[in-house]
Amino acid sequence: MGFQQGLSGLNATAKNLEVIGNNVANANTYGFKSSRAEFADMVANALAGTGSTSPGIGTRLATVAQQFTQGNITTTENSLDVAINGAGFFELQDANGRTLYTRNGQFKIDPNSGNITTTAGETLIGRATDGTYPSPLRLPTAGMGANMTTEMAIEANLPASATAIAASVAFDPTNVASYNNATSATVFDAQGNEVALTYYFRKDAANDWTVYALPEGETVPQTFSLSFGSTGATPTITPATPTVTVANPPSTGALSIALDLSQITQYGTSFGVTDLTQDGYAPGQLVSVAIEANGTITARFSNSETMAAGTVQLVTFRNPQGLQPMGGNNWAATMAAGTAMQGNPGEQNRGVLQSGALEDSNVDLTAELVSMMTAQRMYQANAQTIKTEDAVLQTLVNLR
Repeated sequence: MGFQQGLSGLNATAKNLEVIGNNVANANTYGFKSSRAEFADMVANALAGTGSTSPGIGTRLATVAQQFTQGNITTTENSLDVAINGAGFFELQDANGRTLYTRNGQFKIDPNSGNITTTAGETLIGRATDGTYPSPLRLPTAGMGANMTTEMAIEANLPASATAIAASVAFDPTNVASYNNATSATVFDAQGNEVALTYYFRKDAANDWTVYALPEGETVPQTFSLSFGSTGATPTITPATPTVTVANPPSTGALSIALDLSQITQYGTSFGVTDLTQDGYAPGQLVSVAIEANGTITARFSNSETMAAGTVQLVTFRNPQGLQPMGGNNWAATMAAGTAMQGNPGEQNRGVLQSGALEDSNVDLTAELVSMMTAQRMYQANAQTIKTEDAVLQTLVNLR
């Protein structure tokens, strides 16, 4: 028996307690991955003796192995909290341009740049809407500009049983007897100002209708003819490519709107507008963000419009245990970890994302406390070997 074995045991057990203590301290750290101390025995290089008789000279810490098992997922209802369910890491870039990786999906919006960042300020890297990778993922915090209406489509049914209005009755938007049905829509000029546009439908004869388009503030309607066949579907439209002109919108310049009337039918049911769409909208402010399971980021605005804002990418490694812990719940790539392989969540064995949730630490507190008690007993046992060796030496010293 020698002091070296006991001392090596004390040192190794102390390191084990440090690892356990770090695990326990991070039991509530989102995205944290626990570690495990792994040991190896030590054997002296001696001229005398054989492998079967060498007692060994103790133990040493071989490695601190990271445990990348999945943590539980906790719902937070914050759309910028994102959990990874499965393999992969978020890619980050710090202020010095250094690439880091994390499992902690606590993100926020930088008010100055619009970048999606961690709470520590590292920028989330992904694929931009134009396909560029790597690219900082940025939200349009300045809002969305207005879009002028250029196209409109009406999907509706005109009742086949409607009574035709005599040609002697002139169309008058104030006289409900001069038309059969009407519907309204809102279009937008270049500044996002709203302009009301009303369509009046008048049956002239069996299967023949006239559509009157009257923009707000104007008195002379624009007219289009619909002629239905025996089936009541797919009307013949005159002119073939109808266009509505709004001459006096609030902003400078007239609106020219391509009008699609091909989805209007004449069936035996009542009048009804199934859909009335147009491509214009008013300006809007960013109100929310949605991150889909496949990483797609969608920005939603106060004008009810949406905009794609890039795609979160996940990075995998052949040997994640080889990643270098950098603190702040981040890792750096190393040769031991292998090549960083980037791709969309849910593809090629990568995990999927869950927005409004975070991955808990994978520390098992019960197991760690048991390991702590075991390590404490091992420390006491190694201390006892030193005390015993000391007693033996004291006996030798006292020999006369």
